[in-house]
Amino acid sequence: MKIYEIREMNTEEIVKRINEEESNIVDLRFQHELKNLTNTAKLNLARKDIARMKTVLRERELESINQLEENK
Repeated sequence: MKIYEIREMNTEEIVKRINEEESNIVDLRFQHELKNLTNTAKLNLARKDIARMKTVLRERELESINQLEENK
């Protein structure tokens, strides 16, 4: 998932997608341990997607804090 795609999503969608990806990682790890996972790069991609989504959430949080401080 590209960063511009994440930024187009609203906050609730991002949080929902993070939860889905975290459960996906659990499944991928399980498959990897059972030697059923042929493309192990999926694990890294899922982790990086989660990191990107959390980064966008943090950016939005900091932006809202800055707006509140400016209004004071």
